[in-house]
Amino acid sequence: MTATTQDADVLALERGVGPRRDLRGLASHQIAGPLAALVTAVIVFALSTSTFFNSDNLALIAQQSVVVGTLALGQTLIILTSGIDLANGAIMVLGSVVIGKMAVHGDPVAAALVGLVVCVVVGSVNGVLVSLLKLPPFIVTLGVMSVVAASSRLYTSSQSYPISSDFLTFLNRGPTVGGVTITYGVMLWIALTAVLGYALSQTSWGVRVYAVGDNDKAAALAGIKVKRILLSVYIVAAVIYYFAAWQALGRTPTADPSGYTNGNLDSITAVVIGGTSLFGGRGGVVGTFIGALIVTVLQNGLTQAGIDSLYQQVATGVLVVIAVGVDHLVRRRQTR
Repeated sequence: MTATTQDADVLALERGVGPRRDLRGLASHQIAGPLAALVTAVIVFALSTSTFFNSDNLALIAQQSVVVGTLALGQTLIILTSGIDLANGAIMVLGSVVIGKMAVHGDPVAAALVGLVVCVVVGSVNGVLVSLLKLPPFIVTLGVMSVVAASSRLYTSSQSYPISSDFLTFLNRGPTVGGVTITYGVMLWIALTAVLGYALSQTSWGVRVYAVGDNDKAAALAGIKVKRILLSVYIVAAVIYYFAAWQALGRTPTADPSGYTNGNLDSITAVVIGGTSLFGGRGGVVGTFIGALIVTVLQNGLTQAGIDSLYQQVATGVLVVIAVGVDHLVRRRQTR
């Protein structure tokens, strides 16, 4: 394949023709289902409980969504490339305990920077193993999850560290509008969603991410450097996990090595419910944002309705199975 042909193929991908669909039209179609589900859940709980729809509770739902919602943004990038990251919660926890322990006897700003480096290093290891060595993402991140989770406990001797620094708990504060506090953590979550949404839909990097996830061999034939794209995705995801760690320190001002043990599964749940395909190449962060809200709304509404937490898990699991089933049917129709 000549350089001219490769350039033409890449331009075709970026313009949404040939092997690449129009990203904006596809994205708007994919979030319609999750958005309808979110609106339906809000209406049902607003009618069935007396306290769900008050402003304080709605603000609480947003605040409860930020950590897993941010983790899910990074998870979305990796799933879009037809991968999966079982280590994202463990990476976040490692970053938070490194920050917490260092901040006890040192400069919190320096601690935060070291935490960022730690998250990026671990994410880069995942990226190298998946992109350069071509190991399966599931196996790689499963192994890294075990190593990182154990490292967090070894580093802290399984102890938690209280966070007293205003700098590190900054994201849990924010302006009060109409008697409701809108935290900086919620603002950061929205900002990250907007930035990633723009990057995925409006930049050549985003087009290449979708192309790699849709068909990495075809992407390579079109001149896309698949290994470089995969590595960049894991590094960007690791930076997002760092922001989730900072948000976690604000939500519960304690760096706990045993915290967020289900962060990886919760983030995958938000991604899948939000309409992103586990097979890669289809979906986006706006849907993930809505998916995270759906999970929290479901948990919050069922709690206020007096439903046992075990039934909440059942309801969430059913939603995930339905979402995966719908995605599978859509894929089958597209390949016919």
